[in-house]
Amino acid sequence: MALLGDHALNDFLARHPEWTVVGGELVRVFTFPDFGSALGFVVRVGAAAEKANHHPDIDLRWNRVVLRLSTHSAGGITEKDTEMATSIGSY
Repeated sequence: MALLGDHALNDFLARHPEWTVVGGELVRVFTFPDFGSALGFVVRVGAAAEKANHHPDIDLRWNRVVLRLSTHSAGGITEKDTEMATSIGSY
């Protein structure tokens, strides 16, 4: 899978301003009212990741979840990452 070009990546970010690029990864922070809600979100993301066979890095801290997406085999952000980020936005 090819890395996204600057134009495609900037277009994605313009349409999804809650995501940022940090260190060559798409990153988003989600905040929930409590640990149970955050954990439920992580479970939903995990199920979707298994189905897509594309797995984000997940950091869960009480009511805060940080997701990081990149395609390790490609060395950066690909269409797989933007597709997963878009689908995660609906959870």
